[in-house]
Amino acid sequence: MTNDLDALLTALYVEIDDHVVPARRGRGRRPRLSDAELLTLAAAQVLLGVDAEHRWIRFAYCRLGHLFRYLPKQPGYHKRLTAAAPLLAAAITHLAKVSPSWCDDLRLIDATPLPCGTSRETAKRSDLAGHAGYGYCAAHSRFYWGFKLYLLAAPDGMPIAWCLAHPKTGERDVCLDLLTIAVETGRLAAGATVLADKGLAGREIEAQIATLGVTLLRPDRRDERTRHGNLGGVRQWIESVFDTLKGQLGLERHGGRTCQGVGTRVAQRLFALAAAVWHNWATNAPLKRSVTAYDH
Repeated sequence: MTNDLDALLTALYVEIDDHVVPARRGRGRRPRLSDAELLTLAAAQVLLGVDAEHRWIRFAYCRLGHLFRYLPKQPGYHKRLTAAAPLLAAAITHLAKVSPSWCDDLRLIDATPLPCGTSRETAKRSDLAGHAGYGYCAAHSRFYWGFKLYLLAAPDGMPIAWCLAHPKTGERDVCLDLLTIAVETGRLAAGATVLADKGLAGREIEAQIATLGVTLLRPDRRDERTRHGNLGGVRQWIESVFDTLKGQLGLERHGGRTCQGVGTRVAQRLFALAAAVWHNWATNAPLKRSVTAYDH
């Protein structure tokens, strides 16, 4: 199996069609673009770095015409993709489960800003008003308007669970809810270790996470005794995942203007990352999180 975009899309289509998309039953005309083809096309859009859907459909005819028997117009593609958010989530979970890192006892959790607008008028008139809000990113010393993306990932970058939250919602509350859901849905096994940042410091939150059967690992603060050190090398793994999502997969260029649109576009980018990691394992690539072989 070769390690290029065409090989990834072909393998991804077969995997999704066989194991994720439910079989169609009953009468009615079948869509000319199947659900498995739709998800494969959505992953290709992100991997090739084309954010605008109008431009993407024009580009897809030239670049991917030999792989798809039919490509829809932009309005049809937009409607189908927006409605496919649950299918994207199911596909991410499936790719995670069939990858070797699913059995890893270490999980990474962190949050990153997800800007959704850059003007006051956007914040007032957008359909996201009342859901998104203003937040501050200390890492880049900037304010933003939008959401925070919370991600639970495997060490190789494979997305395991994620959610969007208001920037002013407490980080501890969101992380605890995300870990609880991950445990209840079987995405986080009892006895696993979760690596977080100093934001989850405190006896109360550590005790709450311990009740889930999970061990919390975080860097030591300056005002407490030494336990784990700064964990800088390992903490960099989750930062590298966010760097790939933003720098190569266009996370901050999602273009969503509704809650459903933002959620779908974030899931689309996480799905593309999951597909790349899954295929890199299948082809025994040295860097499991690398998407460089698929961006052209």
